[in-house]
Amino acid sequence: MNIDKSVVIESIINFIILYFIMSHFFFKRITKALKERRERIKNNIEKSQQDAAKARNLMLENEKLLKIAKEQGKAITEEYKENAEKVYNEIVEDAHNEADLIMQRANLEIKREREKAEEAVKSQVVDLAFEISLKALEGVIDEDQHRKLIKDFISKVGV
Repeated sequence: MNIDKSVVIESIINFIILYFIMSHFFFKRITKALKERRERIKNNIEKSQQDAAKARNLMLENEKLLKIAKEQGKAITEEYKENAEKVYNEIVEDAHNEADLIMQRANLEIKREREKAEEAVKSQVVDLAFEISLKALEGVIDEDQHRKLIKDFISKVGV
């Protein structure tokens, strides 16, 4: 195999010319594009890291807020439960007080009715005693009449 020096020199010259043309028109642009791409990738990585950090911070903050909201909800629920229990106890106490008042009124009414009945019985006894006295004064009562008057008296009184 023979190597022709002129072909080799022409090839080297062509390569050098091609290199200068390429470097003048393309290498700067390619280098610039690669640098820009490298910067974009670097910026995207930094931005994604910042976004991830923000997301973690927001997640932690949201968890804290959720925990606080749960605690507040629990406190509100407990407060309403306590208030409901107080209202229930007040209603029960009022019902007991009203029942006691009704019982007192009923007992008072029963006492009044009993006193009225006793007064009526006393009045009847007085009337009957008065009638017996009148009959006794009208004439002398023998033992049979006396027994009969007592039986009449007992039947009228209802004993």
